Amino acid sequence: MTRARVLIRPKEGILDPQGQAVERALPALGFDGVANVHVGRLVELDVDDVARVPEMCERLLANPLIEDYEVIEVHE
Repeated sequence: MTRARVLIRPKEGILDPQGQAVERALPALGFDGVANVHVGRLVELDVDDVARVPEMCERLLANPLIEDYEVIEVHE
């Protein structure tokens, strides 16, 4: 088995309300100098064949119309 990490983020130009809320809240908490916040998600899975993970993303893990994803093979 191989561990794969899939980073899923909103595509460039897609509205990210959660990222915008975080971007507004950080200065209110005293964290200045923050811009362009995007909130995504991380999916980790152990698989027999890492080459099949992009298909998993296209069919279930991500919404390819509004999200980009990146598959990272983990060697620990």
